[in-house]
Amino acid sequence: MPVIGNCLGTSRLRRIHRALRNFKLTILCLFLTVVVLRGTIGPVKFGTPDLPNRLLVEHQIKSFSVRMEKPYRLGPRVSDWDERRRKWLQNNRGFPNFIRPGKPRVLLVTGSSPEKCENPIGDHYLLKSIKNKIDYCRLHGIEIFYNLAILDEEMTGFWGKLPLIRKLLLSHPEVEFIWWMDSDAMFTDMSFEIPWEKYRDFNFIMHGWKEMVYDQRSWIGLNTGSFLIRNCQWSLDILDAWAPMGPKGKTRDEAGKILTKELKDRPTFEADDQSALVYLLATQRVKWGSKIYLENSYNLHGYWGILVDKFEGMIRENRPLVTHFVGCKPCGKAGDYPVEKCLKAMERAFNFGDDQILEMYGFAHKSLMSRRIVKIRDVIENEDGLIQPVLSPAVEVVEPPSSKATLSFSK
Repeated sequence: MPVIGNCLGTSRLRRIHRALRNFKLTILCLFLTVVVLRGTIGPVKFGTPDLPNRLLVEHQIKSFSVRMEKPYRLGPRVSDWDERRRKWLQNNRGFPNFIRPGKPRVLLVTGSSPEKCENPIGDHYLLKSIKNKIDYCRLHGIEIFYNLAILDEEMTGFWGKLPLIRKLLLSHPEVEFIWWMDSDAMFTDMSFEIPWEKYRDFNFIMHGWKEMVYDQRSWIGLNTGSFLIRNCQWSLDILDAWAPMGPKGKTRDEAGKILTKELKDRPTFEADDQSALVYLLATQRVKWGSKIYLENSYNLHGYWGILVDKFEGMIRENRPLVTHFVGCKPCGKAGDYPVEKCLKAMERAFNFGDDQILEMYGFAHKSLMSRRIVKIRDVIENEDGLIQPVLSPAVEVVEPPSSKATLSFSK
């Protein structure tokens, strides 16, 4: 040490000692900072259910950097919809958002491609599907909107429902709930009434399981083929948060890679609306979770593969409300299942629901695979000589809501 002091000088040696001490303190402070941050936000790899927005920020940086523009929006920002809608309802009392206490005004929304089906028979099954939905809506006092238009060229395919739903929410303040239903889903319990009172405190109702969405982050933890969304500001906000992964092209492709990495067992393909919603809820549960109801006590969505072969043995209480033909592409030439198998299953589901309508008038299909109709009882005539259909005890005669109001809130 004296030798080093003689070479460097006493004052210079002191400066070196001081620098070493400062360096040690810097390293110690850095270590403590890392420990504190780790304890505060938790390591992402541990799968904490309520992760901060870090993953979402990473997604936005990665997916939107390829676009070199601001993140996609469904439309101009709306922040005062609840107040504007409240005033509209006050000024248009002939169009209440509830038909009667406990019975909200509902608009069922569905649609298909504006192009004709690649598979010629596909258009026939689209016709059967919309006939099935019209029957259910007529019995339950629900209006129906069938869409063939692409409202936003960026949001094609399964993403097309988002701009459509937003447009309808803003255009129909008299509607309390929009019920989205895919074209490949059918009603198979015509008498089932949605338990509206159960959802009094919720804005978004889907078929799903909390543990699969929030804990396991499974991409099939919920299903977006049939869901209910309330007409309110909260719903507009979640649509805005849901949409950024949807624009076709590089944005959707890059987002798909992130979803495959972050969600359990998800195959590699472009971002889809269902996976994106699971990801949004899993990473932002605190923000959205309290108004989400994941329903599994009845089939708001029911997977066709485990249902269609059991229809004959089902009693009224066990009938699935909705049978959804996930993975079938009756309008196309390629799907996850053989086309012939899907078409036979869809025929059975349609006839199963149609029998519940025909029975009111004394008829039924000869079998669930037959188009032939047979008489099962004599019709009942009232005192005026008019045919009186025999309604299911669970079906109420509801006056359908009118749609003659002049609306001016479209964005």
